[in-house]
Amino acid sequence: MTVIAEATLDLGDPELYRSEDRFALWREHAAADALVWSGPGSSPRGFWSVFSHEACRKVLSPTAPFTSEYGMMIGFDAEQPDNSGGKMLVVTDGEHHTHLRQMVAPFLSKAMATTLGEFIDEEVRSCVDEALEAGGADVALRIGPRLPAAVVCEVLGVPAQDRERLVELTNHAFGGNDSAFDKMSPSEAHSEILMYFYELVSHRRRSPGDDLVSTLLADGRLGPRDVLVNCNNVLIGGNETTRHAITGSFHALSTVPEALPRLREDPSLLGKAVEEVVRWTSPAMHVLRVATEDVELNGRMLPKGTPVVAWLPAANSDERVFSDPRAFQVDRHPNRHLGFGNGPHHCLGAALARAELAAVLRVLAERVSEISLAAEPKWMRSNLTQGYVGLQVELH
Repeated sequence: MTVIAEATLDLGDPELYRSEDRFALWREHAAADALVWSGPGSSPRGFWSVFSHEACRKVLSPTAPFTSEYGMMIGFDAEQPDNSGGKMLVVTDGEHHTHLRQMVAPFLSKAMATTLGEFIDEEVRSCVDEALEAGGADVALRIGPRLPAAVVCEVLGVPAQDRERLVELTNHAFGGNDSAFDKMSPSEAHSEILMYFYELVSHRRRSPGDDLVSTLLADGRLGPRDVLVNCNNVLIGGNETTRHAITGSFHALSTVPEALPRLREDPSLLGKAVEEVVRWTSPAMHVLRVATEDVELNGRMLPKGTPVVAWLPAANSDERVFSDPRAFQVDRHPNRHLGFGNGPHHCLGAALARAELAAVLRVLAERVSEISLAAEPKWMRSNLTQGYVGLQVELH
């Protein structure tokens, strides 16, 4: 076990994650079971980071003395908390978190994935056919955002004509540090998303449906702000990470020419391939927790109130758990990745994300013989989402 008392870099600096050098950094820190301190910078008071599979699981464990209620990303801590804490699902713990999950879960469940199966397949086939006709596509722009946006808007009851606008706002909300999204700041984008849902909520009050917004409104415990922030949570959670996993699946398949033929010849590999896409892409880059009591972590005592960041791609590249972690293996087993997190905040939309990825891999195996990169991937400038600004591919 290695404790690094002070980082030479601010690990919250989004510029670090535009380079693939990050993969070597993560492997090194995971192998050393490192505990790294980043001083004030991207976070007002600094934060500790863990990287190994074991340490990340420990921080996110349901019995761990950590909370998400101060915020779940770098920049928040006990003294500067997220004002959605205790209201929005992803930054709520305890009984209220359980209640919110029980309301939201049916709309993101395996049963919902089955109900939406035909809709998902049609969207995927349309995307792939368009790309095949053109000989290729920028997947990050043309395919990755389209499917999850369509699915999450179905769940929320968002009209089809509003989908592209919400995708654009989500891009700015979580990619606003990248020059590709410099037309508005993340805070401006979040405000516009909330304004959109304010109007949708007002409409659903007058005309309820069978969608998630109507279900949240019907619950007597939630005020208008609670409904708004949780709509925001579902939109971003259902769209932002899944789109980059879908985009990354094309990238992953381009690195292993035999992957598509294997999936075509043996469809039973599909489930394992989906899990490997989630591990290999690891779109959710970090989650932050704050210690609720003094806690020992990697041999160091951290006082109550300490913010700790778990780097999920590093955990998913831990060579003690995953052999040859940067290799995409369609039949990898076991695959105990943390791509959907761990513990009480395990991704509620995992079933829908798996269904979407399965449809993408299945259609690609049926219709595409080879995927090749037409240009080097362009990575987002973000410390929160490991994603693509551009991924130009050729489809054969």
